[in-house]
Amino acid sequence: MSGTSLDGLDIALCRFWQEEEQWNYTILCGETLPYSDEWQTRLKGAQLLDGESLLKLHLDYGRYLGVQAGEFIAASGWSCELIASHGHTVFHQPEAGFTFQAGEGQALAIASGYQVVSDFRTADVLKGGQGAPLVPLGDALLFSDYDACLNIGGFANISYGWKGSRIAYDICPANKVLNLYAEMLGKVYDPEGRIAASGSMFPELLAQLNALPYYEQKMPKSLGEEWMKTHFLPITEPYKKQASGLLHTLTHHIAQQISTEIKRSGAGRVLLSGGGALNHYLVSLLSEFCPESSLITAEKEILHFKEALIFAFLGLRRLLYLHNVLASATGAARDHCSGLLSHP
Repeated sequence: MSGTSLDGLDIALCRFWQEEEQWNYTILCGETLPYSDEWQTRLKGAQLLDGESLLKLHLDYGRYLGVQAGEFIAASGWSCELIASHGHTVFHQPEAGFTFQAGEGQALAIASGYQVVSDFRTADVLKGGQGAPLVPLGDALLFSDYDACLNIGGFANISYGWKGSRIAYDICPANKVLNLYAEMLGKVYDPEGRIAASGSMFPELLAQLNALPYYEQKMPKSLGEEWMKTHFLPITEPYKKQASGLLHTLTHHIAQQISTEIKRSGAGRVLLSGGGALNHYLVSLLSEFCPESSLITAEKEILHFKEALIFAFLGLRRLLYLHNVLASATGAARDHCSGLLSHP
C-alpha cells in the first residue's frame, strides 16, 4: 500500500480465516519502507509525464514493488499465497471516467514470483462508481465492533452503517496538505501537530475552506490530488509564508469537517487509524468537537497497516470470486468483484 502522502511503502503479511461465517485476521508482520529520494521525485512528478514516460514508470514501479514484496516475504520466514497491491494513485478523475494507480501487476508478479491482484479501482469506475472508497467492506467484515471507521491519511475518509448498507466517502484533505506546508519549515511532517498547536488562526481562510462546494456534495464522492490542486491549494497558497498559522488553521478545518461527519453518522465508538491518529493536536480537537463519540485509536499494527490489511482481504476475496466492492460506498451500478489477477 502506498498512500498519497508518499510517506513510504506499507507491506503487511496477513492471515485470514473464517469461523461460523465470521472473518478473522492476524497481521503476522509488517514494515513501512521509506521511499528513496529518487522514488519520491518520480512519484511526485508522475502526473506531469508524457505517455511513454508514464508507461515506463508504471512498469518500473511494478518491478520495484515486486522486489520489495519478495524480499519482505523471504525475510519473514513465512510462505505467501497472494500479493494484493493497491499501487500508487497518479490520476483519480471518476467524473471523467478514469482512475490510474501506478505499479503494473504483471511486472510485480514476475519480479516477486507470486500471483498478484492489482488495479482494484478501474472496474468500479467503469461500472459508474467513484472507484473509491474500497475499504468499507473490510471495515464491515473485519471491524464490526465499531460504529464507524475513520482513517486520516493523505485524505480523511469515514465508513459506517446507514439504513442497512455500508456507506463511505472521503471527507477532506488531511496529511497530504499538512505535510506540504510542514515542508515549508524544513520538516517532513509536523510531529504530533506541535507546530500547528503553536500557530494562530486565520479566520478568513477557515471560512473560505469550510465553504468549498465539495462539503455539501451528496454521496457517493471521493477526492484526488487533482481536486486538491484545483480547488484547495489556490485558497491556502497565499498564506504559505506564515506556515505555523496556516497549519493551525488547516488542522482546525480538518477537525471541523471530520467532526461534522462523525456527528452525521451518529457513531458512538469510532476506530481511528492512519498517520493522522498520531497528530495529537488534531485528535484533541476531534475529541473536543465530538464529545458524544468515543474515539478509539487503533492498536499499533492496525494504526500503521489497516489499509494494507484490508487490500490483502480484498485481494483474497477476488481470488475466491466474492464481492469486494460495495456499490453503496462507491455509487457503482452493483456490488462486484474487482481486481486484475496476474501470474508470475
